[in-house]
Amino acid sequence: MSPQNPEDEAVTLNDILPTTPDLRAERLAELKRLFPDLFTNEGRLNPDELKQLVEPNEVHESERYEFKWYGKAASKREAFTPTTAALVYDQSRSVNPDQADGNMIIEGENLETLKLLLNAYREQVKCIYIDPPYNTGNDFIYRDNYRKDKAQYWEETGSAENGIQLDSNPETSGRYHSDWLCFIHERLLVARQMLCSEGIVLISIDDHEMVNLRRVADEVFGEENHVATLLWEKGRKNDSKLVSIGHEYIICYAKDKLRLNEIGTKWREAKPGASGIHEVYLRLREKHGDDYRAIEDDLRLFYESLPNDHPSRRLTRYKRVDSQGVWRDDNMSWPGGNGPSYDVLHPVTGKPCAVPPGGWRYSTLEKMNAAIAAGRVEFRQDHTEPPIRKTYLLRDDSNENDTDDDSESDAGIQVAGTYFYRSALPASRELESLFGAKVFNNPKDHEVLSRWIGYVSAGDTTPLILDFFAGSGSTAHACLDLLCSGFATRWILVQIPEVVDAATAPGSNALEMDLKTVSDITIERVKRVIQGYGDNPQPMPETGFKVYRLQKSNFPRCAFKPDPSASEADNVAALRRYIDEKEGAFFLSLDERGERAVFDEVLLKNGFQLHYTRERREDFADNTVFEIRDPRRRALVCLAWNENIADATIKRLRELSDTGERPFFICLERSLSTTSKWNLKHFLGDHFNAF
Repeated sequence: MSPQNPEDEAVTLNDILPTTPDLRAERLAELKRLFPDLFTNEGRLNPDELKQLVEPNEVHESERYEFKWYGKAASKREAFTPTTAALVYDQSRSVNPDQADGNMIIEGENLETLKLLLNAYREQVKCIYIDPPYNTGNDFIYRDNYRKDKAQYWEETGSAENGIQLDSNPETSGRYHSDWLCFIHERLLVARQMLCSEGIVLISIDDHEMVNLRRVADEVFGEENHVATLLWEKGRKNDSKLVSIGHEYIICYAKDKLRLNEIGTKWREAKPGASGIHEVYLRLREKHGDDYRAIEDDLRLFYESLPNDHPSRRLTRYKRVDSQGVWRDDNMSWPGGNGPSYDVLHPVTGKPCAVPPGGWRYSTLEKMNAAIAAGRVEFRQDHTEPPIRKTYLLRDDSNENDTDDDSESDAGIQVAGTYFYRSALPASRELESLFGAKVFNNPKDHEVLSRWIGYVSAGDTTPLILDFFAGSGSTAHACLDLLCSGFATRWILVQIPEVVDAATAPGSNALEMDLKTVSDITIERVKRVIQGYGDNPQPMPETGFKVYRLQKSNFPRCAFKPDPSASEADNVAALRRYIDEKEGAFFLSLDERGERAVFDEVLLKNGFQLHYTRERREDFADNTVFEIRDPRRRALVCLAWNENIADATIKRLRELSDTGERPFFICLERSLSTTSKWNLKHFLGDHFNAF
């Protein structure tokens, strides 16, 4: 996206095309910045120096432990190759777009989409959840035709009637596992860069590729960043011949597990039934105020009314209340005995209280006094018995840490285990209820996703959640559930427009409902959740989402076909002539929607998130200049094809730069003379981009 004139220095065709950043070049530049001694005087990486770095003793073994498959090197090259594609806003299918706040559903091939998103959303994502194809043969869609002929892909996806032609990966293929590994490897390589330093990735998988997924994820994320492998039991199938395989896995990796340890990250969730008791407590506080005896009486009646299998039944020991919540009596003795002994004076008698047999629970008198001041200790009638330590079910100040170890945390909070049971039936029934008919096979359970997304994202302010195998849209449904419970997230879903037919979705009624592709189902599901559904609909007008479609670049220059027999310089000159001929008419014919599409493409490729704002700058009288802002950055942009950048505009930019504001300026190269371009590069440096 940063071409230069031939008068400045030699350029290549890619310098003139509107591409995403070249990730391979970025990686080399970062390596050169850190280790310049690994490069030659001409600026090329010296393989011998690099080999000395990783193998200082020059020990070359013919056998070593490594994970190889056919196409691995090609998949890495593909992951780091730029794309000229674009995302185009689809207003007709968006829902409450003014309330979207960055929520998006993107219809398109997910690798190209991830590349497009990377520059703007790099290190911004808190949690990635994906449910990729399990490679059972029929359900694994391999974009082989896209790899072979991108033009064919654009032609097919541009057709609303036919959607996209997709290929399966039958077990008879000699590269059955290799194809799947290439498919997942290149996507994880890009996705990892979108995670923030405390980010987490959760990947659903079954036995077909479980072992291979672990090994490729170890390579991408680092074996040391593996957090856990979760086992999701979904139910027994009594018609199985030998063993009922009713489970799946969710593998969990951190972007940087050491970072999580350094900042003291602890994942906790409420025990089943705990939040319900706390809600009853809050209602009784509104009813009885500070009459805690009355609240305790009503709380006892609530417990008695519960059926025996209700999860809150297990927590009936929590029957005392105060201003901080519901609590139970707990032992004041040091765990295991041999605890400290010091004088704790009774507030009425003024005499030292009896010391518990194992010593005081708190290691020092200062910590004991802090617990007393915080209301965590209740004294007996006199000093002859040790006081009671209060253990709360849930408290509004649950982040308070006035104790010696984690056992003092609210007792209604727990660490999740690696095994959990949740039948597959509720998710299917829920989706069928939402649509009034079956439209999708084996949807993921949005309540399970809500639990785990909330679990690994707790404590973050509006974390960004990404799912690039969106399927029926369960991840967005989960995020909307979290919003209803008071935890706001932002989310991005990506789904390829896979055709729904009898082969891909047996028994589906989607076509009868005019849902021709899986991405249609994704969009419609999230729309219905927001608008409310079921016998007691709960509309959510405070939120929404925007729909974008992956398509070829808006710029005609991307259709240019270089002459393979010509030199690079001749092809660059021919491309410049092509741009002058084709893009002048293109820009002059743009309507409001087309102008929006061009701005979206230019800004996304320059690192701006798509929920940017645009406002005309009145201090630029001679050119149409807009100020662009997103949550992280801002820029001044002039994309008027028929306007030359005026001297007054350059002067104003220099004034802003001299005052320390130094804006990022984006414009068309056609609008610049050689002199004005040199001046802008001189005082704006890397804050200037012309294309």
